[in-house]
Amino acid sequence: MANTEIPVLSLKDKHIWVFGGAGYLGQAIVSALDKWGAKVLCVDLDERAAVFAEREKLVNTTCATLDVSHTEAVERFVERQIAALGVPDGCVNLTTATTAKTMEELSAEDFDVVNHGGLTATFILTRAVGMEMAARQRGSMVLFSSMYGSVSPYPEVYQEPMNKNPLEYGVGKAGIKQMTRYFAVHWGKSNVRCNCISPGPFPNPDVQKTHAAFVARLAGKSPMGRIGQASEIVGSVAFLLSDAASYITGQDLAVDGGWTCW
Repeated sequence: MANTEIPVLSLKDKHIWVFGGAGYLGQAIVSALDKWGAKVLCVDLDERAAVFAEREKLVNTTCATLDVSHTEAVERFVERQIAALGVPDGCVNLTTATTAKTMEELSAEDFDVVNHGGLTATFILTRAVGMEMAARQRGSMVLFSSMYGSVSPYPEVYQEPMNKNPLEYGVGKAGIKQMTRYFAVHWGKSNVRCNCISPGPFPNPDVQKTHAAFVARLAGKSPMGRIGQASEIVGSVAFLLSDAASYITGQDLAVDGGWTCW
């Protein structure tokens, strides 16, 4: 019998845009997509994407600069990139905003600025790309929330000099989960899927290097007894982008080592 299997997990030659692609988790995602033959547009602040792509010698990746918090520039950016590259098959948004302030220090202006960068900017960007996908009748959007969009931080984990993961960050990440559901319903009949991923404890390398005690406390609160590594976020993103997830939309996938189980 002939082999009639369809490589539904393949992303080869798929056009994927990754915003925040030069960040800690973004680099792992972009590197994997590039290796698997996807045509990647890696977008980040300043020249971060270009520096990262050059260092890693990525062969299937184009780089661009955008600050998504400048929402008036987002739609023009999307128009220019579509004119140059066409409508993407998938779009991943890892951009975020936060402060390092305590609850007592946080001002109303701080709160508004962060939620503009985290929620408003995500809305404007997702809508701009998603409308183009809907016109073409296909596409997959992957947004990023967080475990702190579902639960609040364990205070004993954040001993000095670490500050608790701040309130405004968690509020914004909770909002992204609901935004995901709204977009999924809005574009459902246009065959555009929208899902989000909620990472658990994935402290970046600098934190791992300089705050070993904090990382140990994080690990101790995880049911798996360890923190996540950047490579462990990649499979979830690839799955949601791929045709293997063709009937999955409006969902939040926790990649947290079981953190939100308790």
